[in-house]
Amino acid sequence: MRILKYLFLLLLLSFVALSIFVATQKGDFTVERSQIINSPKSNVFSFVNDFRNWEDFGSWITEDPQMKINYSTVTIGPGASYSWEGKDGTGNIKTLFVKENDSISQKMNFGGTESLVFWKFKDTVGGTKVTWKTIGKMSFSMKVYTAFNGGIDHFIGKIYEKSLASLDKTLDFELNTYTVKVNGLTKKSGTFYLKQTFTSKISSVTKNSRVVFYKIITFCKQNNIELNGKPFILYHTYDLANGLTKLSFCVPIKSQILTSSGSDILADKLEPFDAVKTTLTGDYSHSRKALDKTKEYINANRIAVYPVFSHLEIFTKSRSQIKNPSKWVTEIYYPITPKAIPVNSYVTPVIKKVEAVKTPEPAIIKEEEQSEF
Repeated sequence: MRILKYLFLLLLLSFVALSIFVATQKGDFTVERSQIINSPKSNVFSFVNDFRNWEDFGSWITEDPQMKINYSTVTIGPGASYSWEGKDGTGNIKTLFVKENDSISQKMNFGGTESLVFWKFKDTVGGTKVTWKTIGKMSFSMKVYTAFNGGIDHFIGKIYEKSLASLDKTLDFELNTYTVKVNGLTKKSGTFYLKQTFTSKISSVTKNSRVVFYKIITFCKQNNIELNGKPFILYHTYDLANGLTKLSFCVPIKSQILTSSGSDILADKLEPFDAVKTTLTGDYSHSRKALDKTKEYINANRIAVYPVFSHLEIFTKSRSQIKNPSKWVTEIYYPITPKAIPVNSYVTPVIKKVEAVKTPEPAIIKEEEQSEF
């Protein structure tokens, strides 16, 4: 019995000593890891800037299939956030500041430990150098946890190293796997639709589309407006020289409606038109290649473009249906001059006079066939 008391006291003293040791350890920390990602800087930045993509490369998520993730309404850019509940605890992160294609600043709370997170993207030989850095102060529980897991630098550094390696692998396959097929001449059907029209940088179209499409679809749900297909973008002008475009983000609807005066969401109708169709399977970042191939086809076949607008893009399969960029499908339609259908002139048939016959039977008049309209 006395031995058990001694053992208990020994364990208690060890626990107290460990607690004192842990509590007196330096709580401030800085962890930083870098890796060359084999993808263009704009692609890497855009992928990291959207929290919904973190499921594809964040090791703390990929290694915990039971993790519950809750996204905020906004997942891209300043104000974007998400939270998680996993086997290693709970956490949340929010984006504070973004410098396009350059850097991202965020604030994270994991298990009571708050830290500032910084991303830096830099062009380099072989792709993009991504630096992931966090600065913070550990809570007591984090000190205890990391004390048994090799220290804070080892614990967070291992997560960052695995995640960056996964980011490289994901981007290399998912963003660089694509196909472009020029389907040829077709007739594009019309539809009623709701739209918002902007003048935008071409490089910002993808980012803007996620925000605007969500806004219009939410408007439809709130007003019980029935949808009639996939969202599309109508490019009124497309100025590659200056990198600008005037475009409308559009959501097709079943019936024509009238929006209230002063609304920034307007109703319109797309009339059917003849077009050259091209299908892009893969990430939207390859759309320029699809546009170039379409123009090559138009020029090679001497097809006359109809300048009612530049072109139209339908997001047949997108992020909302499947998260793998390599499987996204975008249909592109270039309006072309409709073929003139020859119409035969209407000719009044000539009726010949028939002399009366002696028989009591009525005269039979043979009519000529009328020409088609």
